Order: sequence, then structure tokens, then C-alpha cells
Amino acid sequence: MPTSEPTGSPEDAADAAHSRIDTTVAHSARIWDYWLGGKNHYGVDQAAGDHIRTIHPGITDYARADRAFLGRAVTHLTGEVGIRQFLDIGTGLPTTDNTHEVAQRIAPESRIVYTDNDPIVLAHARALLTSTPEGATDYLDADLHDPDTILREAARTLDLTRPTAVMLLGIVMFVHDDDRARAIVRQLMDAVPSGSYLVLSHTVTAPGMEHMDAAVEYWNSVGTPKLLQRTPGEIARFFDGLEVLEPGIVSCSRWRPEPTPTGEPPEEVALYCGVGRKP
Repeated sequence: MPTSEPTGSPEDAADAAHSRIDTTVAHSARIWDYWLGGKNHYGVDQAAGDHIRTIHPGITDYARADRAFLGRAVTHLTGEVGIRQFLDIGTGLPTTDNTHEVAQRIAPESRIVYTDNDPIVLAHARALLTSTPEGATDYLDADLHDPDTILREAARTLDLTRPTAVMLLGIVMFVHDDDRARAIVRQLMDAVPSGSYLVLSHTVTAPGMEHMDAAVEYWNSVGTPKLLQRTPGEIARFFDGLEVLEPGIVSCSRWRPEPTPTGEPPEEVALYCGVGRKP
């Protein structure tokens, strides 16, 4: 079992990744980075992100709500449940409070494997490979459509016979075929033992959220990869066979949020999420 060393050379991989980055087409990871206040994006991403905000001014709040959900979910699983292994697929660009930072603040021995197939994420993977001496981090350049490779390579760092949190934040929406998407999630959860968890978020389409529909339609006309919205009921199906933690499948802003000054629940965002335990 490795320590904090990655399975490959991040320097060589990062150099190779730069040649794969297309700066002429807006990309979801870079737009997300722009909305979160990062610096790893290009003019085309900023232009697309600004236009989406004219269609749906609250879209930046969605990105922040998704990131905050990650922090609360990892904090709960590490601090209250005792999970020490995380397989984070669809990592996105490094920002503040990445999965390993949240987990290792609570349990320094935590082990995290990040997975993404975006060359710009690979180019910045060094930021995801800083680990406590007691724990480990690794990064895989792999595609969610190929769970066999993900599971095989993740096993270099994670002991998949022990409870593991499978993190799928804002990634399953890029698998358009419903049967294939559910099969991938099922395969990932079948590979981990009882006491493991699924943490998932997904763009939603629902009555009253027509602005999001329009924003997604524009995004799919100019950006890559194209995404698919699903209804709350369709998102819930990814948790079939799992014990869904309270408060259920809800807006990311409403999954165990910090109390508001008014006592009212936070405003909903068109990203739904849930955490489910494998019995």
C-alpha cells in the first residue's frame, strides 16, 4: 500500500496534459472554477460563464452550494461515521477545502483517490497530491465511463475491502443514457463493502427552475462536455438499495446546512444531492 506518493509522475503527466487543453471551447470544469473565484480558466470560459449568469443570475450560488455540500458530507462521514477512504470521481479543478483537506483535518490517516479525465485538472493535479504523512492521496487520469479501470487503479491506494465513500459530485450528469449511468453507479457501489457510502450531486430539472433549463440549453450549445438534467425522482434512483441519510434527496443548499440567522431554510438551488449508506 503506497503512502502519499502518486502512482505516476504528476510532473510528466501535467506537462503532457497541457497539449490536450483546448482553449477555444468553454469547458465545464473551467467555468465552475471561474464561478468559484479560481484562476484556472480562459477567456472563453469567462465569456460563457458570464452569459449563463445573465440567463440565470443565481448560478454562482449553485457552484458554491455544491462545494459546501462536499465539505459537510465529508465532515460527517469522517468525523461522525469514521470513514477513512474516499474515491472522488469527477474531481474538478483544485480549490479550497478539497476532499483530502477536509478529511485529513479530522483524521490525518485518511486516504483519498481523485479521478478525472479533464486535461486541465490533470495539469493541476499536484495540488491534489499534498497529503499528511499518515494518510495518502493519488490522482487517476480516468473516465467515469470506464469504472473497471477506476476501481483497478484506485486499489493501489485504497483497500476496497474496507468501507469507502464514493464521491460523484456533478459528474453523473455527463452520462446521458439512464441505464448506463445507473449501471456505473451500481458497479462502483458493488465494489465496496457494507458500511460504504455514496455521495452524489446532480443538476436537476423541476417546476419553478426554468431559468436553470435555459442556462443548460445555452451551455450545451457552446460548451463541453454536454450535460443532462434529471428530475429529483430520477436522481433518487441512483440510491436504489442504499439507506439514504436524512434529510434525503434535496437541494445541495439544504443538506444539513448551517443554521441561518432567520431560522429559515436556505434558498433552493437546482443541484440536488444525497448521501446513502450501503447496508
